[in-house]
Amino acid sequence: MKLIINLCTVSTAFMLIFTTSVLAKVSPEVAARLGKDLTPIGAEKSGNADNSIPDWTGGLKTIPPGYLPGQPYIDPYSDDMVIHTIDQNNMSQYKHHLSDGQQAMFNKYSSFTMPIYQTHRSAGYSEKLINVINDNALNAELLPSGNGLKNSSGNYPFPIPQSALEVLWNHIRRFRGGALDRTYIQASPTENGQFTPITFYEEFSDRSELQDYSKNNDDNVMLYFKQAIKSPARLAGNVLLVHETIDQVQEPRRSWIYNAGQRRVRRAPQISYDSPGTASDGLVTSDNFDMYNGAPDLYDWQLIGKQELYVPYNSYKLDDKSLTYKDIITASHINNQYARYELHRVFKVMATLKQGKRNIYSKRTFYIDEDTWAILTAEFYDGHGDIWRVAEAHNKYFYDIGVNLTTVDVFYDLVSGRYIASGLANEEPTKFNFAHRFSTRDFTPAALRRSGRR
Repeated sequence: MKLIINLCTVSTAFMLIFTTSVLAKVSPEVAARLGKDLTPIGAEKSGNADNSIPDWTGGLKTIPPGYLPGQPYIDPYSDDMVIHTIDQNNMSQYKHHLSDGQQAMFNKYSSFTMPIYQTHRSAGYSEKLINVINDNALNAELLPSGNGLKNSSGNYPFPIPQSALEVLWNHIRRFRGGALDRTYIQASPTENGQFTPITFYEEFSDRSELQDYSKNNDDNVMLYFKQAIKSPARLAGNVLLVHETIDQVQEPRRSWIYNAGQRRVRRAPQISYDSPGTASDGLVTSDNFDMYNGAPDLYDWQLIGKQELYVPYNSYKLDDKSLTYKDIITASHINNQYARYELHRVFKVMATLKQGKRNIYSKRTFYIDEDTWAILTAEFYDGHGDIWRVAEAHNKYFYDIGVNLTTVDVFYDLVSGRYIASGLANEEPTKFNFAHRFSTRDFTPAALRRSGRR
């Protein structure tokens, strides 16, 4: 795969390969590049040589005519036509823009395709967020272990990253709209495409967005998350609560579960690392949620470089309310005629399991978008060093909120021939509600029982 060699456009001090060494805040002179040759979030403002990646000009600024807040999003790029489609027969022509995992998908499934569209750098950023990012550039630091942050003002702690872990923490601490709730389904079809949808309701809030934030002195928590299963009946009422900590050396993640059958709340320290994901048929791990979450301490991290890669992007069509779940969930992989791939620059980050540590994945490779700091595709390797699972985060820009979020993520298991898709909401009245604001009491263990009532 072809890597972009001129990494100095992103940082004045890039090494060829980064390990877990701690390089933190940058000088005022380097930080001054934000908003000049770099975008406010730290991406290269200029496009590439042939303009297949355009200049960043502020993101999508115009809300499509007819859109009403709270209603399904109108695709601003609905007039775009497919430029070309990559399949098993022609993948070699585009190999330099494909990840190892994407190539493995083509080799595994003759029916897998990638429709390629014009690239739109749609992500934009509010003045409030830009001020936070500028402050972080001058002050935010990794803990010596790399397992947490200090002096961070909030989202995107390292807009001009100098190590793999700084890139990873940008993903972990990226802006998600501040606070929201959402309803969606998860499906893990059998090899013939049959599935039972599992409905989730989730609530999320950054600590700073809590209504009683000024009274909340829990300074080591960066976000709160609650997840309740609504159907099918055999799973309904089970609830997960997470307080995600900033300094995970000082205190690991706090988590609790409520089991509806037992009517009991209990601490759940096992909700981390490679424990099975919620109702996932063993197809994903807890730290696969959102592509990667939690403590990075089990792995050695390397920043390989930057690459121009075809990645899921501006996936409005996949969210279309005219589609049913059966239109999208098919045997072997989702129906990619509704997917959209564009050419974007991504950071390639590799995590290799440390000597003496245990995890089902011996290695992970992440491709992290320069315009959003979101992991958009990834590979997960087994103990023999072979690609085991491939993941994609289909995303879109919520133009009325000014945030780019994953709308559907998919994990493909190349060994079992199965996959799991999460985030589908085509048959739900609404998906994301960004107007919801929470208080501390919404994320207490006592709140689990209230959420778990069937």
